[in-house]
Amino acid sequence: MTQRSDMARALGPEGHPRTVLITGCSSGIGLHLAVKLAQDPQQRYHVIATMRDLGKKEKLEAAAGEALGRTLTVAQMDVCSEESVSACLSNIEGGSLDVLVNNAGLGLVGPLEGLNMADIRKVFETNFFGAVQLIKAVLPSMKQRRRGHIVVVSSVMGLQGVIFNDVYSASKFAMEGFCESLAVQLLRFNIFVSLVEPGPVKTDFEVKLEAQVSKAGFPGTDPDTLSYFLDVYLPASKEIFQTLGQSPEDVAQAIAQVIGSAQPSLRYQTNALYTPLTALKYADPSGDLSVHTFYRLLFRCQPLFRFSLCCLRCLSGNCLRPRVTPM
Repeated sequence: MTQRSDMARALGPEGHPRTVLITGCSSGIGLHLAVKLAQDPQQRYHVIATMRDLGKKEKLEAAAGEALGRTLTVAQMDVCSEESVSACLSNIEGGSLDVLVNNAGLGLVGPLEGLNMADIRKVFETNFFGAVQLIKAVLPSMKQRRRGHIVVVSSVMGLQGVIFNDVYSASKFAMEGFCESLAVQLLRFNIFVSLVEPGPVKTDFEVKLEAQVSKAGFPGTDPDTLSYFLDVYLPASKEIFQTLGQSPEDVAQAIAQVIGSAQPSLRYQTNALYTPLTALKYADPSGDLSVHTFYRLLFRCQPLFRFSLCCLRCLSGNCLRPRVTPM
């Protein structure tokens, strides 16, 4: 596609700025994406940056600077509440969106036996049902106008399950299947669906997970499993974040490129170093290759695992530039 065609898509009808609604903007990826689009030098976007708790809006407003009140509006929305979603959408000027970015999400980590069912349901309420509810609400208008773009911040864990992230991975797998199914019929209405799949990202999201782990006793978990989680998984997870973790600014830049694309793809991975790991799953239809490889690296060949991370750390200066990798 030419730069001109990309520019045409980046603007709405008759050259007006495109209206972009982003969820989960109090911190992390959502905050940086909202600010980046709102501060676009060509003013191609009007951003509605939403969050569940407006008491946390100060950081966003400070980062937005002069864009606040001009190309960026802060609004309250709880994606788990149908009333909150309806109230927010009803206040949009013109009543329609050009781009929806589903970014709000919750994490949950730990041995399954030690997790509370209420917490498990809460993850699905936010990561899956909340996103589905919002997409369902904006589709009629997008279909009527026969244009729109739905962007979902998924995860590589929606492609490849990760040990002790069973529930979070499941919520992302659900979202991947939902979007892949929806994308087919929506092309008929000139509406694009894009899944953005980061690997580890250095945000408050990870800090919150660490706090959750420190408070949880994981009752009902056998001593061996608890030891694997605390003494093997957690140290390995920290090393992976230190080696492969991207900044929220990098991921926001990748999403901005997706939004500006004339013909956006269904899937994008933001971290090229994760591509070989997810490729293991598709190299062997039985699934044995990926399962046994990750098992050996984590439990049988820890020196090799650490050596691999050291090699990646040496290469990361060249390999971890902001980029978008369509699948």
